[in-house]
Amino acid sequence: MTTKPTKTKKPAEQVVKDIRRATRRHFSAEDKIRIVLDGLRGEDSIAELCRREGIAQSLYYTWSKEFMEAGKRRLAGDTARAATSDEVKDLRRETSALKECVADLTLENRLLKKSMLGDGEDQE
Repeated sequence: MTTKPTKTKKPAEQVVKDIRRATRRHFSAEDKIRIVLDGLRGEDSIAELCRREGIAQSLYYTWSKEFMEAGKRRLAGDTARAATSDEVKDLRRETSALKECVADLTLENRLLKKSMLGDGEDQE
């Protein structure tokens, strides 16, 4: 007599955990920001926060690092914009000088055209 191999049933909790591991969750930007800010508030430990949200601590720290880097880039961008206001003023001065130069050259060009054509008196 041969015996059939028997399948052992997994407990329901283990099945649910396996399904959660197999399916990837996608968090919106708002969810990531909310989770990172919760961690920064420090009301709960990071471990507790990650358990509650169902994420790995390494994922939390990755999001936190990205959040901080984005903040640094944004703040650095603001200071760069403030620093270039003098450059904008210089460019505006240069633009007005160039416009004045174009106006002078246009006037000179018209005067030269009129002198080449004459005013009709010298034509035979």
